[in-house]
Amino acid sequence: MTSTDSLDRLAAVIESRKPAHGGDPEKSYVARLLHKGPDAFLKKIGEEATESVMAAKDIDYGGDPQKLVNEVADLWFHCMVALAHYGKSPADVVAELARREGLSGLEEKALRKAQAREAGE
Repeated sequence: MTSTDSLDRLAAVIESRKPAHGGDPEKSYVARLLHKGPDAFLKKIGEEATESVMAAKDIDYGGDPQKLVNEVADLWFHCMVALAHYGKSPADVVAELARREGLSGLEEKALRKAQAREAGE
């Protein structure tokens, strides 16, 4: 079993919980988030990102590294809810990471800026 298998299974569960697929906001946290709309899950992404940063900083002062893992798991989960809402999947993110493989971060950032300039012309 690979990590992408786990992400794919979770993505399938999230997809099945969409209100359009019968997800019940009274019985499912995912359905409730999706029913409330983007502001609900986007707020959670912001909260979980902040909690991830705080957990990482705490490690430098003796905090438990597992707390960072837990917070990043929460962050990834809520990002996956956003991906599902917007018709994307973990496979789309993995494909983008694969596309960037071998590029330096600075090169990749410069390429994105150049593409944005071209699109704006």
